Amino acid sequence: MNAYRLYLVTDDQQDLATLTEVVSKAVAGGVTMVQVREKHGDVRAFIERALAVKDILKGSGVPLIINDRVDVALAVDADGVHLGQSDMPAKIARQLIGPDKILGLSIETQEQLAEADALPIDYIGLSAIFATPTKTNTKHHWGIDGLKSALKVTSLPIVAIGGIHEGNIPELCSTGVHGLALVSAICSADDPKAAAAHLLELMG
Repeated sequence: MNAYRLYLVTDDQQDLATLTEVVSKAVAGGVTMVQVREKHGDVRAFIERALAVKDILKGSGVPLIINDRVDVALAVDADGVHLGQSDMPAKIARQLIGPDKILGLSIETQEQLAEADALPIDYIGLSAIFATPTKTNTKHHWGIDGLKSALKVTSLPIVAIGGIHEGNIPELCSTGVHGLALVSAICSADDPKAAAAHLLELMG
């Protein structure tokens, strides 16, 4: 099974009760991976949220990924970590989490993409495919053509992130991309379970 296929990134603006409800419904709808994101710098709150999501995912086969924080991932024994370019270097993160955990890295430029295959990572988060309100500081938008060329450059699985919604999913999937990462399309949906199921249908 391709765990990267429908990759949910949680909304750090949602409170704990909303977060757990969204994740449990999204998993019921078919989400294949969950990344807990917490940008407020409160490590205790991050650990609390991560443990709550871990509890929901227990027995589901859906991996729990922690955004940015290797210490939090180790504290909750998550399935992996997703690093940004300004986070801990991938080689050091790999030493800390060991060989069996999943390690992802956000790639934002052609230079970073060229170096990715030499790093001890399992997959790439290609960011941002399209402009998106949840990430305002992106320097570069890859677009469909950029995604196609990236798939040729690297042998690593690629998860596309940024500005992905119902309207562009079929075109994105036609590139052969390994997975799509979504925040608002699931987290802001009235029914996250139905939203996840619908997105999987669109992916074909």
